Amino acid sequence: MASGREYPRAPLVGVGAVIIRDGEEVLLVKRKHEPGKGLWSIPGGLVELGERLRDAVKREIFEETGVEVEVGELLDVIDNIVRDEEGRIRFHYVLVDFLARPLGGSARASGDAEDTRWFKRDELRPRELTRTAARLLEKMGFLGG
Repeated sequence: MASGREYPRAPLVGVGAVIIRDGEEVLLVKRKHEPGKGLWSIPGGLVELGERLRDAVKREIFEETGVEVEVGELLDVIDNIVRDEEGRIRFHYVLVDFLARPLGGSARASGDAEDTRWFKRDELRPRELTRTAARLLEKMGFLGG
């Protein structure tokens, strides 16, 4: 992969946001690419050189979902390391995840998202989520009830 995301020389820093609407729904994206292709995850992406974390969250969320957000508190920092069958590191992300609330825009899929959708708590299925999204939503009490 030309981007250096697959089999990177160093960990890549990514940001994401758990976007809660009216305390009842969370915005998720269906991943178009590995890792987690075909699974639902929180939206986000990579931090650009010279970009502050919160600015990266706002940019990535808007680019991926069309939703403008207000970035809130830091929720978690997660290591996402995926090895191939030979034990080599195929992906290595340090993910910095924030809470956010929607300010405007309409949810639509673009960029790395195959689909974008608001989910109510009872619609979430752990097996359909990425491991990191499931862990974060469970920690927040939004999953597993």
